[in-house]
Amino acid sequence: MREKSHLRKSLKKYKWLLLMTLPGIVYLFINNYIPMYGVILAFKNYNYVDGIWGSAWAGLDNFKFLFNSQDAYIITRNTFLYNVVFIVLNLVLSVLVALLINEIKDKVISRFYQSTFLLPHIISMVVVAYLVYSFLNVDSGLVNRLLIKWFGSEAVSWYAESKYWPYILVIVNAWKNVGYLSIIYFASIIGIDKEYYEAATIDGASKWKQMTRITIPLILPVITTMTLLAVSGILRSDFGLFYQVPMNTGALIPTTNTIDTFVYRAMIQSGDIGMSTAAGFYQSVVCFVLILVANTAVRKINKRDALF
Repeated sequence: MREKSHLRKSLKKYKWLLLMTLPGIVYLFINNYIPMYGVILAFKNYNYVDGIWGSAWAGLDNFKFLFNSQDAYIITRNTFLYNVVFIVLNLVLSVLVALLINEIKDKVISRFYQSTFLLPHIISMVVVAYLVYSFLNVDSGLVNRLLIKWFGSEAVSWYAESKYWPYILVIVNAWKNVGYLSIIYFASIIGIDKEYYEAATIDGASKWKQMTRITIPLILPVITTMTLLAVSGILRSDFGLFYQVPMNTGALIPTTNTIDTFVYRAMIQSGDIGMSTAAGFYQSVVCFVLILVANTAVRKINKRDALF
């Protein structure tokens, strides 16, 4: 009874805040939960005439076909390894940028840098793809026309050589996302009580020690949370980054093909809805297991930093 009374008081106290969350909850339900019934397509031999429920059951045949093909290994390897590099590199760079912004005392300049770093994140990936193309075009690209020819080397066919693209994609991803992440970490840093730094300055601590002994330990819960959220999508990829930036070039597919682009190509080229759904379902299950494992590991180290 006491718990029910406490719940009623909390609902009454925060009713307007809860009401403000209602549009987000409705959107989440419509966009994320209602479509989940479509997962049944992974176990069906779908055809458009009979529809979802009328199509014959295929059991695990879609999964067998997927995992018996070479594509399963390639797309899983690419998706996982790219995301591991993205998580580690973006974490290091974004924390570093946040620490550097925090050292800027002029508020106008600080806000200018924050806006500048955030700008790439809000640019459409289609625009980013053409920006990259303007740099890497074999004939008129900035890299070939100025840098490589200036060093006396021959022009490189960037869109025909897959060996360069792991580095290109990592650079583009960092350019687009580091600024956004740095703003999150910077917001955490400015929330730290200034008395910590005043006491450290009195004790003779250098800027480096203040960063490593005060700033980073105090924002560690935020770093942990952001890393866990990133791990939860470690088998999900930015479709625009891997499909639009390489311009869907056939020669680059072994390097740029991920689970998301594989599902799209399976839908567009072969129309195999069952197999593409099976790939998406496999992706979701692995991501779910990984976030449980990562969160359990964090809970054993520090319960307060875990997501749940």
